[in-house]
Amino acid sequence: MAQSHPDVPPPMHRRPHWPSAGLIASLLLLSGCANGLPRLPDLPGLPGRQERGNVRISDAPPAPPLQPSNNVIVDAVEKVGPAVVRIDTTKRVINPLGGLFGRGPTIQQQQGQGSGFITRSDGVLLTNAHVVEGASEVSVTLPDGRSFTGKVLGSDPLTDVAVVKVVATDLPVAPLGDSTRVRPGEWAIAIGNPLGLDNTVTAGIISAIQRTNAVGEGQRVPYIQTDAAVNPGNSGGPLINDRGKVIGINTAIRQAPGAGLSFAIPINVAKQIAAQIVERGYASHPYIGVRLQALTPQLAREINATTDECTLPEVNGVVVVDVMRGSPAAQGGLKPCDLIEKVGGRGVRNPSEVQLAVDQGRVGEPLAVVVRRGSGTTTLTLRPAELPRQE
Repeated sequence: MAQSHPDVPPPMHRRPHWPSAGLIASLLLLSGCANGLPRLPDLPGLPGRQERGNVRISDAPPAPPLQPSNNVIVDAVEKVGPAVVRIDTTKRVINPLGGLFGRGPTIQQQQGQGSGFITRSDGVLLTNAHVVEGASEVSVTLPDGRSFTGKVLGSDPLTDVAVVKVVATDLPVAPLGDSTRVRPGEWAIAIGNPLGLDNTVTAGIISAIQRTNAVGEGQRVPYIQTDAAVNPGNSGGPLINDRGKVIGINTAIRQAPGAGLSFAIPINVAKQIAAQIVERGYASHPYIGVRLQALTPQLAREINATTDECTLPEVNGVVVVDVMRGSPAAQGGLKPCDLIEKVGGRGVRNPSEVQLAVDQGRVGEPLAVVVRRGSGTTTLTLRPAELPRQE
């Protein structure tokens, strides 16, 4: 009779569980040896088993203590960064479906965000006109966390410059540079709040200057082009140089395969517009009242062959296509088929340069325009009028 063994459990009728081959391999790799498997010898020169924390993994000499930074970008950002602000706006818009079939309120609120920078310690700051356009409420937040209610003193759609005022004193100020000294290849540093990410710094170089055809028709701005990364939310923020001075206001981007291009309003243009806004609440732009066409040798040959109204030199230049009746151009003697060579003493090569040169003049004051008419050259004196403002 078999003896009973109360301390031994009865056998369980189930299949034995064997570890997988992958697990066995892992166990062997992690344990180093098992059931008599040979142990790999220690590598020569390495210590044997030691307590954790005592194993040296590097015998490089200790690094010298950090020296004060001499990074020009860091230094430039430290000068301007405290004066770069986030601008949050609220715009009230009419909902065309409001009140109909319960599709929402009649008036809805749209939130917007951009950047700006303080230029006067008493609370004057610059930004883009499109950042604050139509805003019923403007909030300005500094990097140190202080927040103020802003008032839009005025904006200029033609140059996309706006001035905002907050009630404060002793605010940090961004030093302004001279955009006429900007040259391609120099450092370009953008500071702003792209995509809601506050106090973001990106850097690149000045790619080009005097870009008059970068954004579209009607813009009277010789833009600075840069390859510094700029995104929505950067609008209105400063573009600075490696000396920590503002050289432009970031205003537009153009997407391209592999990279994007960004454009900034030269700070000298912005200062001129901002001064007018602070003084009288709006910016004044002179105009002469002409329609212009860029002329090429090929276009001149076609015009000369198809009409008797004009005989144009086969050159590159700017030709007057039409003159508005009663305009300053008409009163000053400018005629269709005139080839404009200089405006205000500045040589011009295309219609955008003519517009920029006229914009440098003053309303009601004499402006010299040199034209080639037929086989001769003559100088006309025009008195630009004020361009009607957009309401």
